[in-house]
Amino acid sequence: MHELSVTQGLLKTVLKHTQLNEVRQVIGINLRIGEMSDIEEEWLQKYFDYLSRDTVAAGAKIRVEKSPAVFSCEECQREFVINLKDRTSFSCPACGEKKVKLIAGREFEIRELEVI
Repeated sequence: MHELSVTQGLLKTVLKHTQLNEVRQVIGINLRIGEMSDIEEEWLQKYFDYLSRDTVAAGAKIRVEKSPAVFSCEECQREFVINLKDRTSFSCPACGEKKVKLIAGREFEIRELEVI
């Protein structure tokens, strides 16, 4: 259910930029969301449709590009990508160390607004 608060923040940011740039209509919103963010795209769009009614963003389509989960090994400093669907272990593939830190994969970025 955290998609609701995330969507509220998204809409607030979109509306702020539409006002600053005298936008008449938002057609699309391109996002980059990290795999670790656990955001359900379907709910993001549903909440956005509901919250944006009667605004310049009403009807805008949200498109999501997923960014991979990237970790760094604390032992050998190697960076590696983990496919979350296929992996149950977060150990380094090079040296087997289990002490790793997340480098990327929790992003939530507005990459582009399509407007008229």
